[in-house]
Amino acid sequence: MISSLIFILIFFSAFGFFLFRVIKIRRNILLGTDAQLEGTVSQRIFTMLCVAFGQSKMTARPVAFFLHLFVYTAFLFTQIELLEIIIDGVSGGHRTIWHWIENSAIAITYTILINAIELLSILAFFATIAFISRRNIIRLARFQKPEMKGWPSLDANLILSGELFLILSIMLMNSADVALQHMGQSQSTGKFLISNLIAPVWQNTDSATLHILERVGWWGHLIGILGFMVYLPFSKHFHILLAFPNTFFTNQKSKGKFTNLAAVTSEVKLMLDPTLPPPDANAPLPKFGAKDVQHLTWKNLMDAYTCTECGRCTSVCPANLTGKKLSPRKIMMDTRDRLEEVGKNIDKHGKDYLDNKSLLDRISEEELWACTSCNACVQACPVNINPLEIILELRRDLVMEQSKAPSSLNAMFSNIENNAAPWQFSPMDRANWTQEMN
Repeated sequence: MISSLIFILIFFSAFGFFLFRVIKIRRNILLGTDAQLEGTVSQRIFTMLCVAFGQSKMTARPVAFFLHLFVYTAFLFTQIELLEIIIDGVSGGHRTIWHWIENSAIAITYTILINAIELLSILAFFATIAFISRRNIIRLARFQKPEMKGWPSLDANLILSGELFLILSIMLMNSADVALQHMGQSQSTGKFLISNLIAPVWQNTDSATLHILERVGWWGHLIGILGFMVYLPFSKHFHILLAFPNTFFTNQKSKGKFTNLAAVTSEVKLMLDPTLPPPDANAPLPKFGAKDVQHLTWKNLMDAYTCTECGRCTSVCPANLTGKKLSPRKIMMDTRDRLEEVGKNIDKHGKDYLDNKSLLDRISEEELWACTSCNACVQACPVNINPLEIILELRRDLVMEQSKAPSSLNAMFSNIENNAAPWQFSPMDRANWTQEMN
């Protein structure tokens, strides 16, 4: 009874804290403007199943794909054993699901699933060791960029260390339980292949100690899972959940298709056809581009929270590869950090509070103008994040709101205004080159 009450208290406290944090993140995402997304529901479901569930874009890098696949599938399958832990925690029982089905035709299914979980856990263990090595020993270049210093690097290592703890806990729980089964101190639940290989380690251990070890593994796995759940919304690993809605809401338009501004389109049409009715003089002035996170769309803000910080976008960015300051990953991280700052201001001072800061305080003009708008970062992202949209909106604010652009662009703007072309000569002279032809 006491054990069950402690379990229920810990479980619902952790879940309540997690839910509280998720509500805050949802509030922050909805600070964005409406997003005009193209595509049908069937297209969205197909994209989500392929990209988020099927991990299709991860295959571009086979080594990372298989390592991630081991961890990903282990995470999915261990939720089955987590369900049993929750049922045991509430009821105070032991292997409750097995007791329900042990005399039925599906009892073998339980053993098969537990063996699958153990096998995947071992694969995930070695994959996690490989991930730690790639970051801290091999030191892959994309994990050593300036934006990864400090907390981002620590965050990744904390999660990887937590994964090792979870795997070791579940193997301790199962192997100690199998050792007790061999002693006749625990009900047999079928042959667990991996645990049976580990169980001889405990052959000289008395049953009382094994019971303690089994409980240590059980509570360790539970506390690890609940701790991971509480930590998740503060970590880049929140993409575990957001990858699914983020890929579902992927804009199905062609890459490189820019969004026209309604106010600009209206002005151009009026210039071409003066008979059209003029815009309402009393209407509020339109906003061009984005200076802060509230001016971006909610999909841009969801992208920021979904960012995995894997660095695939930065590793293929031609600007970054040629030594320029731009890093698409940093763009997403800066957007998320600024959105978190705005959210904390709302919590502390109310929704109308202005701190006289903006996203452009974090992202420099040098970074924005280094972008070639090639869409390489968009193509490379494993969860369909679009850093380019944010870059273009920030550029629009600089040009159309603040009249700030590189001198080369200002010259082009002037030529377009005066000559209806980017070049510095009269439209009347465009055909002069033909005079030298027969």
